[in-house]
Amino acid sequence: MSQSFPKEERFDLISQINRASASISANLAEGSGRFSNFDQAHFTNMSYSTGLETIDHLNTALDMKYITEEKYTELRIKLDAILNKLNSLYKYQINNKETLKKKV
Repeated sequence: MSQSFPKEERFDLISQINRASASISANLAEGSGRFSNFDQAHFTNMSYSTGLETIDHLNTALDMKYITEEKYTELRIKLDAILNKLNSLYKYQINNKETLKKKV
């Protein structure tokens, strides 16, 4: 999607959107290596926050008319679904604080 943005945005908004969206899964991956649900919840919360940051960047892209309203809506629906799942995972992790046993 960001490849259709003006070239002058290459190091600004495009970079921010790409980094923020990639960070959602990267934080989950990092959290999956933690032994307690509480530690995992911290990274799930970071993933959620990065999802909100991505939405903010999409709002900017829409305001700047780099994306259409239709594209924005499509991406928001997808991001909202991801954020809802992250929220559910976070609640589970917080409410189930036992330490997980890792197979080594």
